[in-house]
Amino acid sequence: MKAIIAHEFGDADVLQEAEIPPPFPRDFDLLVNVRAAGVNRADILQRRGHYPPPPGDSEVIGLEIAGTVEAVGDQVLGFRKGDRVFGLIGGGGYAEQALLDFRMAMLIPEPWSFEMAAAVSEVFFTANENLFTHGKLLPSETVLIHAGGSGVGSAETQMAHLIGAKVFITAGSQKKIDSSLKLGSAAGINYKTHDFVEEIKNLTEGQGVNLVQDFVGAAYLNRNLQVLRHQGRLALIGLLGGAQAEINLATVMSKRLRIFGSLIRSLPILEKIAIKDRFEKNWFPRLIAGQVRPVIDHVFPLGQAAEAHKYMEASQHFGKIILAVQ
Repeated sequence: MKAIIAHEFGDADVLQEAEIPPPFPRDFDLLVNVRAAGVNRADILQRRGHYPPPPGDSEVIGLEIAGTVEAVGDQVLGFRKGDRVFGLIGGGGYAEQALLDFRMAMLIPEPWSFEMAAAVSEVFFTANENLFTHGKLLPSETVLIHAGGSGVGSAETQMAHLIGAKVFITAGSQKKIDSSLKLGSAAGINYKTHDFVEEIKNLTEGQGVNLVQDFVGAAYLNRNLQVLRHQGRLALIGLLGGAQAEINLATVMSKRLRIFGSLIRSLPILEKIAIKDRFEKNWFPRLIAGQVRPVIDHVFPLGQAAEAHKYMEASQHFGKIILAVQ
């Protein structure tokens, strides 16, 4: 089968199309003919050598897929050949076939395209866990979402707005801010031209926000603590700005703040299934009803995976980048 592989770690040009053996389904696996795969920041980290797949999963990059079932493992229940499915995987998405644990799989609603289905799992699982399961966001509260133009940011904006929370975002251009406003954010801050600490103070009359969703990490840590109000929560979702930082613990103690981190890929399968089940119960019906939606910026052919990575690294996109597999 065709797949995108990297013979070494490095920049996007190490990604090359190649012929590799197809995977064989294990007991709980669906063998899926991949029609679309999501592109994520985690893929870039793996390409650079910083985010290996869990033991036993494919070394091929790609964490979320949509396609049709070709074969099923001996312990699979509820799925059969020909079913249109999507879901989160440990690796292997940038290929014509991939393995999807049936307990992580969901049937694609009839109106949805494969590209739309491939844009759901990573961002909406992450958003649900960090906004609600751990972030405990309430309708009466305020949230600051960094990287508001990302796939997760665009999903979180819609979800928080739908429950009645007030949403502020940061982004690197007015175009992204305008797009976020259309999804329900109350205000956007251009982090290249404005200090988000001062802007949040102005927007909240000095009160700060209840929850911060942060993809940046070390570079934003102490500024995030400044914008949190009493008993605020900080969700660390990414480390684009580094992993090492000094922290003023007096601020954490005096404000009674809570800081938590989040990763899905390396979790045990039962914890991943629980995350999928929470999403399926709370948000899948709202996606089907069109109350929230995945935002797709651009679809690249599988053979242009390197170009898709370069596009993501340039940070010009708003929403998801998808690879279409013919």
